[in-house]
Amino acid sequence: MKKLFLCAILLACGTFFIGTTFVSAASTTYKVYCANGKIEVDSRDLKQMQSARGSGTYMMSEFNYRMDAEKFAKQLGGVGSQCPKR
Repeated sequence: MKKLFLCAILLACGTFFIGTTFVSAASTTYKVYCANGKIEVDSRDLKQMQSARGSGTYMMSEFNYRMDAEKFAKQLGGVGSQCPKR
């Protein structure tokens, strides 16, 4: 009986932690920025990027998946290439 109770608790805890991992992962977004004249993909928000890269940094687009953000950046020349003219 003790083993069954312990297994039920472990299963419930595991389900809780897995569920919270999926929720936090789903809330992350990836942005394509122009920072210092170069294209970057990052999950930081605009304020954080401007603090790190300078006030001239601006966001070009936002995506739910890093792969999509990198694909968009590649269409513009790729990460590290010159930003397109605004």
